[in-house]
Amino acid sequence: MFWLIRGHYITKSNYLANFIHLHKKIYLGGRTLSDQEFAIGDIVTGIYKTGKYIGEITAIKEEHYLVKIKSVLRHPLQGDIHTPKQVDVPIFHERRALACNEQANIPQKMVHRYEGKIKDYHESLGEALSSMKKDLEAENSEWSKRCLQNIASLEKDYFG
Repeated sequence: MFWLIRGHYITKSNYLANFIHLHKKIYLGGRTLSDQEFAIGDIVTGIYKTGKYIGEITAIKEEHYLVKIKSVLRHPLQGDIHTPKQVDVPIFHERRALACNEQANIPQKMVHRYEGKIKDYHESLGEALSSMKKDLEAENSEWSKRCLQNIASLEKDYFG
């Protein structure tokens, strides 16, 4: 069976698919669902503040996923995120990585599927810090020197 809608012949199944897509879009306030829909228990990467993590989805909310942190891919940046790479700021923040098994509300658009091996949390944290230190040492600016001081303090806290 075919219908003529707006000058196009379409089948019943195409009509239903378009109807569902349109109504999802209306229900979601004009935005469409992403191609990646996740379920509780899925392993994902997520960006929280300026850090990137691997974790497990433990709850699904309207605009966020609650993600239980399992590994660190990128350590959060140091300093004031509103004036990046500036030293003369009221507070030069020391930003810690999310802890192992800590849960974070991560916006759905910042979450992507992860297929690789999950490294041990402490091993991944050490690698993320080493990578950040290497990049900061290569930059050699006042901001990078201040960040390295923060990282030295964080390393003492993390690893004793």
